[in-house]
Amino acid sequence: MDRILDSRILDALATIAKVIPWDQSAALAQDFAQDFAGQTIALQPPIAMIEPDSMAQLSAVVARCQAEGCAIMPVGSGSKLAWGAPVNTELPLVLISMARLNQLIDHAAGDLTVTAQAGMKFAELQAVVQRSGQFCAIDPSYDDRSTIGGIVATGDSGALRHRYNSVRDMVLGIEFVRSDGELVKAGGRVVKNVAGYDLMKLLTGSYGTLGILTQVTLRLYPNQESSQTLFLSGDSDKLQTAIQSILNSGLTPTALDLISAGTIESLGLGSASNLGLLIQIQGLTESVQEQCDRVIQLGKTLQLVPSIQTADRELWRQLGMQMTQGFGPTSSLCKLAVRSTETIAMLTKIQTLFPGSIARFHVQGGLGQLRVDLDNQADLVTGLKQVRSDCESKGGFLTLLNASSEIKQCFEPWGFRGNGGLWMRSIRQQFDPLNRLNPGRMEVV
Repeated sequence: MDRILDSRILDALATIAKVIPWDQSAALAQDFAQDFAGQTIALQPPIAMIEPDSMAQLSAVVARCQAEGCAIMPVGSGSKLAWGAPVNTELPLVLISMARLNQLIDHAAGDLTVTAQAGMKFAELQAVVQRSGQFCAIDPSYDDRSTIGGIVATGDSGALRHRYNSVRDMVLGIEFVRSDGELVKAGGRVVKNVAGYDLMKLLTGSYGTLGILTQVTLRLYPNQESSQTLFLSGDSDKLQTAIQSILNSGLTPTALDLISAGTIESLGLGSASNLGLLIQIQGLTESVQEQCDRVIQLGKTLQLVPSIQTADRELWRQLGMQMTQGFGPTSSLCKLAVRSTETIAMLTKIQTLFPGSIARFHVQGGLGQLRVDLDNQADLVTGLKQVRSDCESKGGFLTLLNASSEIKQCFEPWGFRGNGGLWMRSIRQQFDPLNRLNPGRMEVV
């Protein structure tokens, strides 16, 4: 990259907001190297990180980047920057940090909504609304670090989607900055029909390729009086019967996750060769107790081994952390989906291909996660190709979220089929015609 050109661009941006040149901040580069542990966020290093502290500064920075011919990578906490394909551009690349746009805008407790800037940490928002006896029904990866904008941009949710649906269903309103610097607003405190694109749903899961999220309004729920988690383990066919019995009954679990033998052991739930089923039930104390008794009786009837987990919420938090903590150069994280009726067969196949791997499926929707720690690149790629093929044959998909650059060169992260990629490219062309926002992030390579 031309250093004279870089210097001119940075001088122009420095008249608008705080600029941290990449090659002048060893601490910044080291922090990113530690965060990604061998993962690649871009095929070339950025020239700087920009830290706007107002919407006006952010809009001005984005407009200037477009005028100067820069590509842009939006950054929240940086926890999921390595997800998807690496940013690929020959243009000067700048990171725009949302760290200083992190304020709570409004908590309308009576309306069960909260509005926050995109750079606010999810854990901080959750702590604020819980003081009013409410909570946001999202359980994202990196729950202690994730920002609101990062969660929405990646569509990142966990087991709570069984009862409360996905991130898309939580978002009631958004604001974002377009690639030309213009601020756009959509939605509000209530869900409305709109003409044209449903921008809340369109921006969710767009990985920063359609705009830079600046503010989000989320739906809230009242805190539950009681919460309990049960664990069933045993024969796979009997687990399948238990799942269908629960789904067809009057039971109302908050979360229902099928987990692999490796996951069972990593959570300290015992030594296992079969799969296991985690069932979380929340609500009024009497109702929770009655439903737990029914699940225990169901387990005994099917000759499964039922147990009550005393560390209820911590267990689910640890389950999420198993996918991301201690992530290293030989670690790979996938998001996958199959029909809900195929989850047991798929998880069994995964265990055969990757013994001891950490894997889970949210049973009702068939969406899951797979973490593999394997240093044999050939075996990993061969296994992932087989899992992707099996998922696609069952009406699903496999996305490689995080892995080393070498693995992503051998195994295309997204695996788009049919016209999905064409539609996405067409939409991005309308929102970002010059391809400046996270170029290459969602491309098939």
